[in-house]
Amino acid sequence: MSFLYMGNVQLILSPYEAHEAEQKYRIVKRSVDARQRELKVLLTILVDEQGRKVEREAPIPLYEPPHFQDVHNAEHSAVIVGAGPAGLFAALTLQEHGIRPVIYERGKEVSARKVDIARLNRNQGLNTESNYCFGEGGAGTFSDGKLFSRSKKRGNMQRVMELFHHFGAQDNVLYEAHAHIGSDKLPSIIRAMRECIIAHGGEIHFETCVDKGLFHSLSSPSLRGLGGVPIILSIGHSAHDTYRMLLSEGVRLEPKGFAMGVRVEHPQALINRLMYHNPPQEIIDLVGNASYSLVTQVQGRGVYSFCMCPGGHIVPAGSSAESCVVNGMSASHRNSPYANSGMVVEIRPEDVLNAECVMHNAQRIPTLEFQEWLEHEAFLHGAPESQAPAQRLRDFVEGRKSPDLPACSYLPGVVSSRLDEWLPAQIGTRLQQGFRDFDRKYRGFLTNEAVILGVESRSSSAVRIPRDPETLQSVSTPNLYPCGEGAGYAGGITSSALDGINAALKIAEKYNL
Repeated sequence: MSFLYMGNVQLILSPYEAHEAEQKYRIVKRSVDARQRELKVLLTILVDEQGRKVEREAPIPLYEPPHFQDVHNAEHSAVIVGAGPAGLFAALTLQEHGIRPVIYERGKEVSARKVDIARLNRNQGLNTESNYCFGEGGAGTFSDGKLFSRSKKRGNMQRVMELFHHFGAQDNVLYEAHAHIGSDKLPSIIRAMRECIIAHGGEIHFETCVDKGLFHSLSSPSLRGLGGVPIILSIGHSAHDTYRMLLSEGVRLEPKGFAMGVRVEHPQALINRLMYHNPPQEIIDLVGNASYSLVTQVQGRGVYSFCMCPGGHIVPAGSSAESCVVNGMSASHRNSPYANSGMVVEIRPEDVLNAECVMHNAQRIPTLEFQEWLEHEAFLHGAPESQAPAQRLRDFVEGRKSPDLPACSYLPGVVSSRLDEWLPAQIGTRLQQGFRDFDRKYRGFLTNEAVILGVESRSSSAVRIPRDPETLQSVSTPNLYPCGEGAGYAGGITSSALDGINAALKIAEKYNL
C-alpha cells in the first residue's frame, strides 16, 4: 500500500483511549494536558488521502535516513574540540558533506567514563577529567536526556530527533512533545555515533585536553595535514581552564547572564497528586510520572525550575576539586520514587561585578569567578567526600535548621546545613519567595517532605565567546567556530546539537560542499 497524500489530525483522548491508539496507529506528536481536573492526552496521528488512520504496519518511511560519506581520503578536514552533543552532531554533519572530522575530547570514552562516575557516586574520589561533565557525550550523557528546546529558530529540530533515533533511541523521541531518552540509554547511542564517525573515516582522540600548546598547533597554518583547517569549539559549560587559556591567547570572551540556585527533591507521589489531581496509579502507568515547569519574578529577576527530572536522581556534577555541584538525571522509565528539579535565580553580569569574590584583572571573568566561589562555598558547607549541604524545603523558606533530613536520591549523601544563611542574598531571598509563589499555584509544594541541595550552578554557561552572526566564526579569531553551551549559544542537548550542525553547515558552505 502506498499513499499519494499524507496528512494528520489531532485527537483529544483519555489516557486509556490514547494508549489504545498508540498501540495501533502511527503517531506524529503526543502531549499530556493536565491543566484541568480530568487528564487528557493530545495525539496527532497520520491519515491517508481518504482520511483513514494509518496503521503502524503501513510502509510509510518515518524519515529520510542519513547518508554519511566515506571521508578517509577527503580533501577537506575540520577539527572539533569537545565530543558533547554540539561536537558529535557537527562531526556527523561534516561527514554527510564529505568533510573529515578530527575530534579532541579531554575525557574518556563513555564506557570508561561510567566507571569513574560510579566511583564518584560511592565517594571514592573525583576524576577531574572524567565525570558527569567531561567525557564522551558531554554533560548530557548522564542526565535525563531531554530532547526539547524552546527556540524554534535554531534549525531542524526534527532532524536531531531522527538522528538520535537512527543511532538507537526509542521510537517515542520522534513524536513526544517533551521527548527524553534516559541516562541508561544514552551511552549506547553515543557509542554508536562514535563508531559511525570512525567507520566513515573520522578521528576521535580521547583524554586529550586542548591546552595552550595544542591550541597553537591546531591554529597553525603550518600543521601538516591540518594546516588552515577550521576549528569547531564545542567545549561545554564546565571547561573553565580552557576558557582562561583561550582568553590568554587573545580569543575574545565576555561575561554572560546565567542562573544559579539549588536542586529540590520531592516524593514523586506528591508531585503526581499536585500535577495530576490525585489520579489512580493505573493512569500514571499510562501517561508517566508528572513533571512541572514553574516560573515567577522576584525583585526584578526570574526564578524558575530547570531540568525537572520526574522519577529521577540527584547526582554530583562538579568537575574540580573542593567544589560541590548538583544536577539531576533519570533513566528512560523515570520510575524512581523521587522527583527533582533545579530551582534557579537569574544572574546578570552586573549583579556580580561588586561581589567580594570577584577578582578584576584581564584574565578573569566576573561571572565565572562568582560561579566558582559559590561552588566552593557549597563544598565547605558539605563534606569532603562529595556529600552535599541540604535543608528541608520549608525550613529553608522559614529560616531554621533541619535537625534531620528526609530520604534522598543523592548517592554520596547529604549533611544538614543552613543554606538560608550562606547562599548570597540575591539568590537565597529570591528562592525563598519563589517557593512561596510556587506553593500558591500548587498548594502543598512547599513542604518539609521536600529537601533542597546546593548548589545548582551549571544550568548554563557563565561565559560567551562572541561570534559573527553570519559566518558563526569568532569575532577575534578567524577560522574558529564557537558553538554549543560552552560558547554561550545553547542550553541543552537539542539546542547544542543544532548549534553544532549549524557550525558544520557553515564550514561546508565555505568549501562549497
